[in-house]
Amino acid sequence: QVKLVESGGGLVQPGESLRLSCAASGNIFSPNVMGWYRQTPGKQRELVATISSGDRSNYRDSVKGRFTISRDNTKKMVALQMDSLKPEDTAVYYCNLDLSGWGLPSYWGQGTQVTVSA
Repeated sequence: QVKLVESGGGLVQPGESLRLSCAASGNIFSPNVMGWYRQTPGKQRELVATISSGDRSNYRDSVKGRFTISRDNTKKMVALQMDSLKPEDTAVYYCNLDLSGWGLPSYWGQGTQVTVSA
């Protein structure tokens, strides 16, 4: 059973930083892709950033240059460093583990709230 546990959300002012972490446990096949998605009420969940086992990363345009995704394959962890936060970054952020390359489903964490407000 794969489990993802996120931490690090909170309330910050515009321009400040937050770091989200996600720890994976269970039977995890590699290579895989881990990532962060976010969702606001009434909207679809959207991709924020992903990173492959080979450290190839991908970002949505609105966070490029402000967010940095990283992973530690040994510790089965993925992190999202969020700098220069804006009010429009406010959302519930979800960690994702994509095992579709193995014909397996994706897994999601429980979500962590990030609120950017003055």
